[in-house]
Amino acid sequence: MKRIYYILLPVLLMQACAAGNNEQEAVTNVTEEEQHHSHESEAIELNNGQKWKVDDSMMLYIVQMEQDIKAFGGSTTEEYKQLALALEQNIELLTSNCSMEGKAHDELHKWLLPFIELTEQFSASATQQDAENNFDAIRESVQDFHRYFE
Repeated sequence: MKRIYYILLPVLLMQACAAGNNEQEAVTNVTEEEQHHSHESEAIELNNGQKWKVDDSMMLYIVQMEQDIKAFGGSTTEEYKQLALALEQNIELLTSNCSMEGKAHDELHKWLLPFIELTEQFSASATQQDAENNFDAIRESVQDFHRYFE
């Protein structure tokens, strides 16, 4: 079931990002996105040695997630689950307000899809130790974001 989700996730993300485009362009973009994400471990590339610019309308949600992560002081499984829910809500807003196109968009998705997976693992943490480990991985992913994007 999880494999089906990861196959469909890029399609759903691309459809959200294609909002506003005509139907034919959206179908073409979805097909390209499916091909692009068939290699989940693709390395993020810089923009000729520079960081990619993320649209302000999308950066808003990334900054909010980062602030939630930095401010998190919880220690119980329930507190971790509340943070996971907040992250998932911001991811939903981020993907539904996707306004980027081109190579910057593609590179952002190379970061975003694994981040979504980490958030899902975090949300599903069964033990305190799992939650702590998954939280650490999410923090590292946010640091990775800043290596490639601004």
